[in-house]
Amino acid sequence: MNSIVKRYIIFIIGLIINAFGITFITKSALGTSPISGVPYVFSLKFTDLSFGIFTFILNFIFVILEIILLRNKFKPIQLLQLVATFIFSSFIDIWMFILSDLNPNTLLLRLMCLIFGCMILAFGICVEVAPNVLVVPGEGMVRVISYVLKSDFGKTKTCFDVTLMITAAVFSFIFFGKLNGLGIGTVISAVVVGQFVSLFNRKFTFLKALKA
Repeated sequence: MNSIVKRYIIFIIGLIINAFGITFITKSALGTSPISGVPYVFSLKFTDLSFGIFTFILNFIFVILEIILLRNKFKPIQLLQLVATFIFSSFIDIWMFILSDLNPNTLLLRLMCLIFGCMILAFGICVEVAPNVLVVPGEGMVRVISYVLKSDFGKTKTCFDVTLMITAAVFSFIFFGKLNGLGIGTVISAVVVGQFVSLFNRKFTFLKALKA
């Protein structure tokens, strides 16, 4: 029991770190991460609801789609994804509030903020997946699609991320007539976060201890 509690605590810590990383990426003003693109664009248009709330709504939709696609093969324990996304979404808003004064005004500072955010996000992902207790709805959706279509997980994730970016771009043009909330930072984060994850898993040996 103590081991299970420890693993869930580590998982939650990873979610909080992930939210911090996404906030830094977003505050770079170069574009948010691919999976956050749709909720961020909606939060820019419908300002009465926050970035975190739209993040929760999107992830809630992902869980519903998982249930529809898997039907009786969907395990009730996976409903805890909703708890996970509530924590994650809440901390996006908390970090956005805490970092409200962070507004880098030069390209160099924005790039530094972007890369730092990518590193934080990558580290958070390493911590989140180490205890192997749950997956966040975004990854869960990719796993379900891969299972249903019998496709490669890596290729499915790439297609999924690209689809999210295209969807965010389409809504951005509908709402604003231009790209807003997306940019070169979205592409950079899509490319480098995975590289940082691989690097951290190789270099940070304590991450292996979190799997125990």
